[in-house]
Amino acid sequence: MISYEQHFRRRYMTGRKVGESAVNDHIYEVFPNDLNAHNTVFGGAIMLEVDRLAGAVARRHSGEVCVTLSLDSLRFLEPAKSGEVLVFKVAVNRVWNTSMEIGVKVFAENIYNDFVRHVVSAYLTFVAIDSHNRPIKIRPVIPETKSENRRFQEADQRRQQRFKNNPRP
Repeated sequence: MISYEQHFRRRYMTGRKVGESAVNDHIYEVFPNDLNAHNTVFGGAIMLEVDRLAGAVARRHSGEVCVTLSLDSLRFLEPAKSGEVLVFKVAVNRVWNTSMEIGVKVFAENIYNDFVRHVVSAYLTFVAIDSHNRPIKIRPVIPETKSENRRFQEADQRRQQRFKNNPRP
């Protein structure tokens, strides 16, 4: 049996690599009920999947219940169309004390000609909470690659901009 201190250190002080909680190549097959009158995927269907997958990554990273605090940015770069498959890539960009930024990229892949397009980018902030819905500390994230380090730095810049645009009460 481990002591509370050992449990605390293991759970909250030991960092976790980005790849340990990331979701790569999550496939979402587009069906007719996902399409609007223009034969493109409903934006809301993509938003739902973005939030679900980002929440799963937040939980995997923290080992705690996590809730969406904000959707900082969700950009539809191009429409996803009938006959395409959506491919989601989701990872923790940065952890602060009780919150973390999750980055999401969505690609549309035409399975008939292997053409892939980047169609959506999003940044969400999640907070880990305890059984009384109070924010709790999250273990650090360890960026390893050049791209993970770039996203780590850019996440802090986005956070500063969020605070500048929306000062806390």
